[in-house]
Amino acid sequence: MVGKRALAFTGESNQPAQAGERPWSSGRADLESGNRYENLNGNGNASKGDARSRPDLWRFRDAAKTALEDKRREELKKTLLQGVQRDELDKYRKSDEELKAIKNKKLRKFYQEQNQRINDWLEVDAIVMAVADDVLESMDPDPDRDGIAERSGNIQNLEGNIYELLPEDEKERRSKGEKRAKWAINVNVVANIVLLIGKIVAAFSTGSLSLVASLVDSALDLLCTLIVWTTNKLVAWRLNALQRKFPVGRKRLEPLGILVFSIIMIISFVQILQESVEKLMPLQGTAEKLPAVAIGALAATIGVKGIIWFGCIPIKTTQVQALAQDCKTDVIFNSLSLIFGGAGYYLGIWWLDPAGAGLLALFIIYDWGSTCFENVTRLSGEAAEPNLVKKLMYLAYRFSPVVEGFKSVTAYHAGDGIWVEFDILLKADTKLYRSHDIAETLQYCAEGLPAVDRAFVTTDYSSSGPTGHAADAENV
Repeated sequence: MVGKRALAFTGESNQPAQAGERPWSSGRADLESGNRYENLNGNGNASKGDARSRPDLWRFRDAAKTALEDKRREELKKTLLQGVQRDELDKYRKSDEELKAIKNKKLRKFYQEQNQRINDWLEVDAIVMAVADDVLESMDPDPDRDGIAERSGNIQNLEGNIYELLPEDEKERRSKGEKRAKWAINVNVVANIVLLIGKIVAAFSTGSLSLVASLVDSALDLLCTLIVWTTNKLVAWRLNALQRKFPVGRKRLEPLGILVFSIIMIISFVQILQESVEKLMPLQGTAEKLPAVAIGALAATIGVKGIIWFGCIPIKTTQVQALAQDCKTDVIFNSLSLIFGGAGYYLGIWWLDPAGAGLLALFIIYDWGSTCFENVTRLSGEAAEPNLVKKLMYLAYRFSPVVEGFKSVTAYHAGDGIWVEFDILLKADTKLYRSHDIAETLQYCAEGLPAVDRAFVTTDYSSSGPTGHAADAENV
């Protein structure tokens, strides 16, 4: 390690130092001025260079200090990066065939959860093994303060982009997920435009209130998709102006977009419900016939939305899951619109169509009201799901060889993403450089998990005492 940390020297100068001057200052400003010094050649004469030069005694002391720090860092890495034996974990895994052979549903569910837990542990271990080494190597890149970075950790080179340090299989999995999410959003935009045009043509050919409600639903579908598409682009943009305005990222724009759309959906279908009630109030009317173009539009919506719905189900992002929910709602809504409208005409029941539209409006209000409430609670700091908390607890356990314990692990939503707080216990006489290296490595490893947007690590030396936050902070 010391060999590659050797100081660089540039050309030589034959100009001797003036009498009474220190050879390493040679007419240059002192350390406090911030100016560079001239380097010394082998004869003790000064030669100009890019980095500050120091006397041989200083350089030896710096090299010894750097070597000692490297040794301590290597010991910390060796202690931390003792990987879990994959074979030891995999032997507790049940294959798909073994799971199918288990008749007891509770027992099968137990082993399914155990398989998922093993997957979580292996994912955490892979991230720690991939990230921790680079993070530790990035600490104090210029230990002798000579302007030359002796250590070359990748965090600085990558400008803090932890994604590039992840294992290749993890990066490939996330990249595929992002591509599938973009594909789902783009397909939804095109499908909603085509279906909306078809619904407009069909709505002008009949007076069916169920079809009008379906038209409103399709118009709002397009609006929802455009909101999702726009927020997706805003989150992905890497503009300096946006990064200054949103220093911790813009991922909360996604649930905010869904929240806005949920409110628009609820208000719109309250209007449909009101119109349905007004049409039923006279207690008399005429059943409207659904023309072929209307039936075709409804059937096409059911088919297209059904395909997109099943295509979106495996893509576990909030935006795509919102689109999947919207497609599911469309399949149910348009199926019932077709049933209510057609049955009302062919059975001669005039009130079936407006009553069906009212029931569908109530269903939409309830469905999107639940989505609205879910996003509000997440934006308000709802606790993370228990399985994710267990995953973060395992990450804390991975650091058990280098800490005394953990005082608390708190995880909560800040939108769709998770913010997590670790309070670690160290010995009271732990050096600052060691506590810093442990805490920041844990922070980066936590932020390497896909569900975690931000992590905070605090240190303590006693398990008793204050919890770290004022209990009445919201009221003070």
